[in-house]
Amino acid sequence: MKNNSTQTPEHGTMPGPSQDLLTELEAAYKDIHAHPELSMQERRTAGIAAAWLRTHGYDVTEGVGGTGVVGLLRNGDGATVLLRADMDALPIAESTGLPFASKATGTDRFSQSTAIAHSCGHDMHVVWLMGATRILAENRDRWHGTVMAVFQPGEETAQGARAMIEDGMVRRFPKPDVTLGQHVMPLSAGLIGWRIGTMLSAGDSWEVTLFGRGAHGSMPQKSIDPVVMAASAVMRLQTVVSREVAMTDSAVVTVGTLRAGMSENVIPDRALLRLNIRTFKDQVRSRVLAATRRILEAEATASGAPKPPEFSVLSEYPVTRNDEAATRKVVAALARHFGTDQVLEIEPATASEDFGLFGAAWDVPAVFWVVGGTDPEKFKAAEQAGKLDEIPVNHAPDFAPVIHPTLRTGVEAMLAAAGAWLAAGEEKP
Repeated sequence: MKNNSTQTPEHGTMPGPSQDLLTELEAAYKDIHAHPELSMQERRTAGIAAAWLRTHGYDVTEGVGGTGVVGLLRNGDGATVLLRADMDALPIAESTGLPFASKATGTDRFSQSTAIAHSCGHDMHVVWLMGATRILAENRDRWHGTVMAVFQPGEETAQGARAMIEDGMVRRFPKPDVTLGQHVMPLSAGLIGWRIGTMLSAGDSWEVTLFGRGAHGSMPQKSIDPVVMAASAVMRLQTVVSREVAMTDSAVVTVGTLRAGMSENVIPDRALLRLNIRTFKDQVRSRVLAATRRILEAEATASGAPKPPEFSVLSEYPVTRNDEAATRKVVAALARHFGTDQVLEIEPATASEDFGLFGAAWDVPAVFWVVGGTDPEKFKAAEQAGKLDEIPVNHAPDFAPVIHPTLRTGVEAMLAAAGAWLAAGEEKP
């Protein structure tokens, strides 16, 4: 049965957030939502997280991997549990119409001016961890061990976890027994989705420059047109999945950026593509990446390009895989707290995450699950109408989880999962 925070919790369990705490966290959420920061630029958000942790007795280290924050709360002998929240926002103009919608602008990693919005829910992740860390600090009689709270930068660009690890995270902080993370997704709010093994896909992003020969728009015969070259390549890339990946496997190839030229009567001398590839299997990943490179090089050759394309890697995400034993332990704790009807096994998602790098760096189990953030009535109506694909999703300009019950659910889920290792009476593995 779901824990009611107005009652005294059983020995060994954590109380849920009080109404006063939820009110405080909601205000923090709206503030962070209205002041989003791009990847590796999360100075304001990191400052909020660090100040919160210090207020509640954590030993805080700032500037880990740039803007990362690590808070340690030691409470006797026992397991060490890493709880992670990512902090960064996206280069998107928000269209939610919310009274606290972002009006922020900034400069992205490509030195481009852009609008900024929390269109993936990382603002919710931050306040989830804030809530969980405070409740753990205020209820030390109910658990023992060490909590490591990690506020991570740069998830959207796959820079943040690597930067923290390269900044000596494994050497500087205690080895956790388990790493735990969660993400808001367009499930019905109040539901939690989990699975053992492959949870999220690998993600590879490239920037590719195609070279041509510029000319006057009226004299195409004097050019090698990179716009036509790029357009042809984009269309041909769609055949990688439809013709080179078995129906029993899966992959996604998306061209998210195509830029060429500045004027309608000038044929430019180059075109730029930024593309993203998602796969679940190492063999499929290798095949799709090779096919993508082959097609782009072949289109350049077919067009008579003066030189081959230039490729650069923008990001690489590993497959997110959940440890079986640790996942079963988390799921059992979540089911005890929320009830089995709210804790559902789901299919792998095609999104990608760098969360798994923490577990890999320490060679410890990792568990990652998702929390629904869509208004239950809207979700039910869309499901009945066969229009679930029309619900706003992460990275859409109109994506914003409903605050309630998403806020409470995320805090309680993090506490329940951590409690499976930390709660009084649990033995260190």
